[in-house]
Amino acid sequence: MSAFNDIRDYVAIPRVLSLRLSPDGSRLVSTVQSLNPDGKSYGTALWAIPVDGEPYRLTRSAKGESSSVFTAAGDVLFTSSRPDPTVKDGEEVPSLWLLPRAGGEARQVATRPGGIGTVRTAADVVVFVSDVYDGEESAEADKRKARKDAGISAILHESYPVRYWDHDLGPGRPRLFAGRLGADRLEDVRDLTPDAGDALREASFELTPDGSTVLVTWRTFLPRGEMRTDLVAIDVATGERRVLLAEDHYDFGGPLAVSPDGTKVACARDRHTGYDVSARSELWIADLDTGEGSEYAHDLFPSEVAWAPDSASLYLVADHQGRRPVFHVPLDGEVRRLTGDHAAYQALGVSPDGGFVYALRSAVDLAPGPARIAVADGEIVDLPSPAPRPEVPGTLTEISATADDGATVRGWLVLPEGASAADPAPFLMFIHGGPLGSWNDWTWRWQAWIMAQQGYAVLLPDPCMSTGYGQEMIDRGWGNWGPRTQADLDALVDVALARDDVDSERIAALGGSYGGYMANWLAGHTDRYKCIVTHASLWHLDQFSGTTDMSMYWQREFGAPGNERYKALSPHESLEAITTPLLVIHGDKDYRVPIGEGLRLWWDLQRVGAEAKFLYFPDENHWILKPGNIIAWYETVLAFLAQHVLGQEWKRPDSVA
Repeated sequence: MSAFNDIRDYVAIPRVLSLRLSPDGSRLVSTVQSLNPDGKSYGTALWAIPVDGEPYRLTRSAKGESSSVFTAAGDVLFTSSRPDPTVKDGEEVPSLWLLPRAGGEARQVATRPGGIGTVRTAADVVVFVSDVYDGEESAEADKRKARKDAGISAILHESYPVRYWDHDLGPGRPRLFAGRLGADRLEDVRDLTPDAGDALREASFELTPDGSTVLVTWRTFLPRGEMRTDLVAIDVATGERRVLLAEDHYDFGGPLAVSPDGTKVACARDRHTGYDVSARSELWIADLDTGEGSEYAHDLFPSEVAWAPDSASLYLVADHQGRRPVFHVPLDGEVRRLTGDHAAYQALGVSPDGGFVYALRSAVDLAPGPARIAVADGEIVDLPSPAPRPEVPGTLTEISATADDGATVRGWLVLPEGASAADPAPFLMFIHGGPLGSWNDWTWRWQAWIMAQQGYAVLLPDPCMSTGYGQEMIDRGWGNWGPRTQADLDALVDVALARDDVDSERIAALGGSYGGYMANWLAGHTDRYKCIVTHASLWHLDQFSGTTDMSMYWQREFGAPGNERYKALSPHESLEAITTPLLVIHGDKDYRVPIGEGLRLWWDLQRVGAEAKFLYFPDENHWILKPGNIIAWYETVLAFLAQHVLGQEWKRPDSVA
C-alpha cells in the first residue's frame, strides 16, 4: 500500500535532514528524523553513511541528536539534551557531545546554562553559540534558576525585533564561545563576544581551516528600527574583532564558506529592498585580509557553497528553471552547471581529492537522500540512504505558458495514476510562499503526492518573483503582488486545464504564507475556483506590516503604513466580492504572519456572510509540525476539497471531531 494513502503512514516516513562529509572523505553523517514511539512527536538520530557501504545508526536517545560536525580526527561532535550519566540531576539543555570515530559511547564535552546551539570546529578549536544573560558569567545558572523559581516570563526589550519566525527573542542573548578539544572535555572555554548585545541574533559563522579566526554575521542596528548585517572576523586567541564586509543598503550573510587555504570567504550579498528596488542576492567572494571582493555567478541566488580543495573554485547551489542544480564556479573562468537532472541539491561536501561532490539529492517527485556527483562529467550516483524513499503515486510533467506581457512562466504538474481523457483528474493549484521561492524540491508540508493519491492533478506554478529565472522575473512582480502574480497564475492554469486528462470544471486553489496572500487575492478577484484554502495568509496589509516579526523588511517595499500600495494590494479591500468558499488555516504561534491576520480574515468573512471554515492550531507556528496536527491539517483540507470540488457531502474528519 502506498505511504500516501493514509496520512498516518505518511507522517511516519523517516526523513533525512542533513549531510556532512568526514575530513578523510570516507563517510558521511546524517541527521534522520522519525516518529517517536508515542506517535505524538518526532525524534532525531545520527546515522553514518560510508561512501562505499551501507548506512548504520550511530546514536540512540530519547532526546535526539543534531548539529553534527566532524573533528579533524574524524570524531563526531553533536548537540543533544540527553542527560549526562556522570552528573546527578543535570539540567536538560542542549549540550555538546563527542562520539569517537573508533567507536564506544558518546561523552559530554561541554555544557552551558543557556544550552549549546550551532557548532563549528577546525584543527583543535571548537566554536559554538550559547544563550547568555547579561551580567557576571559566574552567576548565569543562579540567574536562570531565580527567574524560573519566581515565575517570571517577562522580557524587557530595548531594540527591534522582539520575535523571529516561531520563537521569542530574549531575555538571554546569543554569544560565541571558543574552546579547545582536550582529552575528556572542551578546555579553555571563553566568551569571544561579551559585548555583542543583540548583534548575534540568528547569526551564521564559520572557522578558518587553522582555527585561528571565526567569520560571523553581525547585526548593525540603525535608526527607525532598521538594521544591516555585516561580516566580521574575530581572532579566536584574543577576541579582537574587525569588520570585514559592510556596505550601506546591503547585508552580507549565509551561506558562508572559507577557502581551504584560508585566504578567501564566500558568502551572499543581499541588497536592501525599497519601494522601487527589488530583492537581489549574489555570490560574493572576498579576501580575508583586505575585505576586497566581487560578485561571481551572475544572476544565481546562492543557496549553498562549498570550496574545491585547491581553493581555485567552488561549488554553488542555486534555483534555476524549476530545479536547484550544483554549479562549478572557477575564480577565473566560466560557470558550469554540474548536475543536469531535474533535482534539487543541498548539504554539499567535496571529497579531499576534489573528484566528487556529495550532497542530499531530492526533487518534487523524490524524497531527500545522499548522492555522489562526479566532478569530471557530472555523473550522479544515489548512495544507500538511512531513510528509504517512498514511491510516488503518479507522474510529474513540466508545463509552461506565455503571460499577458509576453514573459514565459513555467511550473510542474503532478498527475495521478489513471488520469486520462476518459477520466480527467480534478485539479488543484498550490501557490508557493516567499514570494521569493520556487517549486523545485520535495516538501514534507505541502505534499502534492497525497493529493495525487486521492485522484487530484496538482499544479505547482512559478509565477513572477519566483527565483531561478533571472532578476527580470523578480522585477516583474515587485510592488505589484496581486495583479501581476494572478495574471501569471491564470496563464499556467489555462494551459493545465486545456489538457484532456485534467478536469477544467472541478478546480480549487490552495496557498500558504505569500501563497495564502494570493489565495485571498484570488478569492476577491475571480470566481473560477470551486473553493480556496488559505494557510498562514496575509489579509489586511496595513495591519500586518506592524505586527510581523520583520516589519522593517516589509516596509522597505510597501512604504509607511497607509501608503497607497497597501490599499491597492491588500486582499481585504475586495472582501465584498468574495463568493468562493474558503478554508482559513492559522497557527497561534506564527510570528511571521501573526494570528491577527487569520482572526481578522475569519471575522470579516463571518460579518459578510461568506461561506467559510476556520482550522485553528493553538500550539503551531507558521508551519504545522506535530504529527497529530499534520493529520488534522490534511484530513480537513481533503474533506473541504471533497465537498466543494468533488461534490460530496461534508463530513467532519475524526481528527477534528
